[in-house]
Amino acid sequence: MSLKYAALIAATVFAAPAFAEGDAAKGEKTFKKCKSCHMIKNGDDIIVKGGKTGPNLYGVIGRTAGTVEGYKYGKSIVDAGEQGLVWDAESVAAFTADPKGYLKEVLDDSKAKSKMSFRLKKGAEDVVAYLESVVE
Repeated sequence: MSLKYAALIAATVFAAPAFAEGDAAKGEKTFKKCKSCHMIKNGDDIIVKGGKTGPNLYGVIGRTAGTVEGYKYGKSIVDAGEQGLVWDAESVAAFTADPKGYLKEVLDDSKAKSKMSFRLKKGAEDVVAYLESVVE
């Protein structure tokens, strides 16, 4: 494991209580950066109309990575899900900060790739709180 990712993992572990305290209202504002690629939709109920480049994020927290039916994921994210990656606050924060790097580390594969090129440097805990708040 590289020193960079060991530090990232340690930081997320020690910051875990902060994730529980994310601000859903701030997350809703931050999610505006995400909606160019992602929507939040529960069946016919459109919570946030967004792009279809990325998968629907309704119920993403607690979901196995790479498993939204009807969405064509890249091989690396599907492999990560098959190896047990389930989205939680910490994994969402690490993935959104550096999608390609996170998948390389999780899969222990220097050739891992991510379709997601956007990086969310801060506010992931707020986005997680927002995503959790819209689930019925």
